[in-house]
Amino acid sequence: MKKVTESDSLYRDLEKKTSIELVQIINKEDHKVAAAVEQKLNSIAAFVDALVPRMKEGGRLFYIGAGTSGRLGILDASECPPTFGVPHDWVIGLIAGGDGAIRKAVEHAEDDRQQAWKDLLFYEIDEKDTVLGIAASGTTPYVVGGLQKAQEQGLLTACITCNEETPVAQYSHHALEIIVGPEVVTGSTRMKAGTAQKMVLNMITTSTMIRLGRVEDHRMVDMQLSNDKLWDRATKILMHKKGLSKEKALNLLKAHGSVRSALQAIND
Repeated sequence: MKKVTESDSLYRDLEKKTSIELVQIINKEDHKVAAAVEQKLNSIAAFVDALVPRMKEGGRLFYIGAGTSGRLGILDASECPPTFGVPHDWVIGLIAGGDGAIRKAVEHAEDDRQQAWKDLLFYEIDEKDTVLGIAASGTTPYVVGGLQKAQEQGLLTACITCNEETPVAQYSHHALEIIVGPEVVTGSTRMKAGTAQKMVLNMITTSTMIRLGRVEDHRMVDMQLSNDKLWDRATKILMHKKGLSKEKALNLLKAHGSVRSALQAIND
């Protein structure tokens, strides 16, 4: 297969460019990412439609990836509890090489085709769960092996990749192929490919959580109140929705612990 992600950059002599020339080049290429994602909106929505009923029945969403792809999955998973107030085991990100690989690459970790399934078994994964593999190249053994085994065991599978007709797509019921073209620095998929993956992950979890009732109107009514900024945001939501004073809104939050609970208390 021809890997677009490994194609030569459209630009030459980068080391001779000025700073403004470099950032203009990168920005020009970044403009292509949203357009590439737009081409796959129907496919992304179809995956969300398949995922939501499974999660309503208690299924979980697992991300598996290596390197940048693995880190992006962990980032997206880790942001779901504070944003939507869901348990930490609703969306789980796994990276080749384990948690140590989040900060520092683990040599050859992504080359083990059996390890992803072993990592998934630690969570007692079953047929209600969904596995989404993230691999810009579409060929990462850790991801390919995990998706293959998950599909064999009857799980719903999907992938986000930036090449077409890849092994990860072969083992995915939903193949989200976002073709962003060559990177500015040849093969550096932390750039456009990584941006595309992050955009799609945002779409998947945000749309899914909205469909699961974790957003009211456009407000994060279930967010965890873990810092002053979020307490202030929650207070303003109550003030806006119910015409309360800041003091009363804050007291309600302190008494009930979340925007949703405070609203329910008011309505009761």
